Amino acid sequence: MSSFKLRILSAERPFFEGECESLTVQLSDGEFGILAGHQKMVAALVPGVIRFKKLGAEEEVAAAGGGMIRIADGEVLILVDSAEHPEEIDEKRAQRALEEAKEALLQKQSLTEHRIVQADLARAASRLRASRYNYGK
Repeated sequence: MSSFKLRILSAERPFFEGECESLTVQLSDGEFGILAGHQKMVAALVPGVIRFKKLGAEEEVAAAGGGMIRIADGEVLILVDSAEHPEEIDEKRAQRALEEAKEALLQKQSLTEHRIVQADLARAASRLRASRYNYGK
């Protein structure tokens, strides 16, 4: 199968660099799949699970914060606020953050505060989904 170079960079660290066969990211209107030879594009990513299949290997996942994706010249660059492997996520802490964000949405707040809480909720939900991905839960 054809491959492409993928680089995932988070604000904290370089997360992944290597050859991939496929990639799925979260855009505002849903999941978006990428294969080798994809047309050029730049798009905003929302917090969610990134799935990528390394060349000749199993699919991997990462919980990612919001960011950007750029596809050009056979390479994909993803810049995100945060990126975590499932084993790096404390599931209980992620569940607690999800519940706190849900509770915060019920409180009266400004539009800016509401958007911040929505982002917190999306990040907590993606972390929880990613933490359960490899464990068959």
